[in-house]
Amino acid sequence: MVDLSCDLGLFKLKNPVMTASGTFGYGKEYHEYFDISRLGAVVVKGIRMEPSHGNPTPRIAETAGGMLNAIGLQGPGVEKFLHGEDYMPFLRSTGATVIVNIWGKTLEEYGEVAARLDAESDGITALEINISCPNVKHGGAAFGTDIKLASEVVSLVRKSTKLPLITKLSPNVGNIADFARAVEAAGSDMVSLINTFTGMAIDVETRRPRLANLTGGLSGPAVKPVAVRMVYDVSHAVRIPVIGMGGICNGLDAVEFMLAGASAVAVGTATFVDPMASIRVIEGIGEYMERHHISAVSELVGGMIR
Repeated sequence: MVDLSCDLGLFKLKNPVMTASGTFGYGKEYHEYFDISRLGAVVVKGIRMEPSHGNPTPRIAETAGGMLNAIGLQGPGVEKFLHGEDYMPFLRSTGATVIVNIWGKTLEEYGEVAARLDAESDGITALEINISCPNVKHGGAAFGTDIKLASEVVSLVRKSTKLPLITKLSPNVGNIADFARAVEAAGSDMVSLINTFTGMAIDVETRRPRLANLTGGLSGPAVKPVAVRMVYDVSHAVRIPVIGMGGICNGLDAVEFMLAGASAVAVGTATFVDPMASIRVIEGIGEYMERHHISAVSELVGGMIR
């Protein structure tokens, strides 16, 4: 028997495997394949104040070792998420641990959506702040690539809610550890990384971009070595828990992130290939622990031998 329970300080999970926001919808489709309460946590698609229709199609393109997406943060808006039968009421009925990813087009919107979720937080374990969004008041620059803006977002959200906060870091920066330290100082209780890299693909036969948006976010196995390195750097830069993601397809991938310093992990792109991917990752971590006679999953965290 192995102990897969995961302590993230302000809350505990039954195991260290979450779903990456934007890759698992709101859980309902996947509940047809398995009981989603088996997961450490379900991290839902991004929620802002108003409904968002996302970008025009095509908005997904397969690449070697991964995929590009330009979905554009399509979502129902906070009110429908809280009360629509396919969203929070459904999630609450499953008993799943729910983490809500939030975003906004302005600094003020981040605070508004956090406050609204705080007011009806039954069944919500934590908020994950997506700072990879463009700030429409500052010429479209992403909050997560400006260290001052990143700090301001986290500080405002911290004042707007009592829920635990996870800040999802962008890899499209010079030194991600500096951003991790900044959001920790601003009040984030945890950090998650990495979000996608900005990429692009062209259909050479038509000579047109494969995405209507021209560029998109690169994810999948191709980004894993960079993601592992960034998790290692960040885990040595902050004192708060780190949640690692980026190309995790099996239990051994997850163990690698944990050895680099992640306390928990998230499965994303692999779910598009196999709806059961996150469950297989949980099982794979357990099998690794049994094989190496490790009794508690916490023993893996930062366990790389130099």
